[in-house]
Amino acid sequence: MARILNIGLIGAGRMGRLHAKNIANQLSGTRLHAVADVVPEAARLCAEQNAGCLVSPDYREMLADPALDAVVICSGTHTHAEIIRDAAYAGKHIFCEKPIALTLADTDMALAAVQAAGVKLQLGFNRRFDPTMRRVYQARASGEIGAPQLLHIISRDPAPPPIAYIKTSGGIFLDMTIHDFDMARYIVGSEVQEVYARGNVLFDREIGRTGDFDTAVVMLNFANGALGTIENSRQAVYGYDQRLELLGGRGGVSAQNHFPNQVTISHAQFVRRDPPLNFFLERYVGSYLSEMTGFVDAIIDNTPVPVTGQDGRMALVLGLAATTSAREHRPVRVDEIG
Repeated sequence: MARILNIGLIGAGRMGRLHAKNIANQLSGTRLHAVADVVPEAARLCAEQNAGCLVSPDYREMLADPALDAVVICSGTHTHAEIIRDAAYAGKHIFCEKPIALTLADTDMALAAVQAAGVKLQLGFNRRFDPTMRRVYQARASGEIGAPQLLHIISRDPAPPPIAYIKTSGGIFLDMTIHDFDMARYIVGSEVQEVYARGNVLFDREIGRTGDFDTAVVMLNFANGALGTIENSRQAVYGYDQRLELLGGRGGVSAQNHFPNQVTISHAQFVRRDPPLNFFLERYVGSYLSEMTGFVDAIIDNTPVPVTGQDGRMALVLGLAATTSAREHRPVRVDEIG
């Protein structure tokens, strides 16, 4: 009989509870072993919702448990690098939500600890696991549409997050666009050489007072010659807007929004349909299960993880380049950032 993989959760917020549910109820061969959170009540409630799960008052106590095989880190961004380092030193495999850290120094510290310990680290770029986005990737990777030429990504949230979150997020390019940076590298299959970003505050002055933007556009120059654009807004009043288009030398491929139904209603004056799915938990629900399945399979089969620490580092580099570009109003070469 195969051994059960014991996984600990660090951070029992919205994302943590989603991963906990998948580990406890959706994945074969895994057990949600323990939960830790800086808010004890959050850890307790999460453990109660997943029978047989322990509550650890501190994640370090969890890491000391010899029965624990791996951890899933869903705590605040500012804690990720330190927890990755501690988990690596404890010999535990690691799944971490994006980003690894808000600085390259902290990111490289965490990656060095992972490499020294010989454990696995997977980053939570879940959109790679979405069937729609994977089909776009396959159209490029297989040569179906020829060499990539133009990429356009639209990513708009239905409403801004709380200001308290904005203040600790690292800004729109490190919090929101970072998913799009990862998708750009993944879909085009080439590294970005130069970034030019512009940001404005168009509807939320509180976001502006934190020094961040609520609206942004980014242009990417890829090493293979392709060009890309990303547009972000933190307020699309009609719902979660997730679209992507890639043009190649032999054709194009596009991904449209997902809707709660396929109905259109036709009148004499208009044809309409219901708004798209409201937010990321509805739009990408299946991808979160698929990414965790990939992490578990990599541990059990001792194979590479599907999204590496280097992938996480490169997305951060692009986010830092975009932040510099928007502040200094100039194109920024990626090699300026590191």
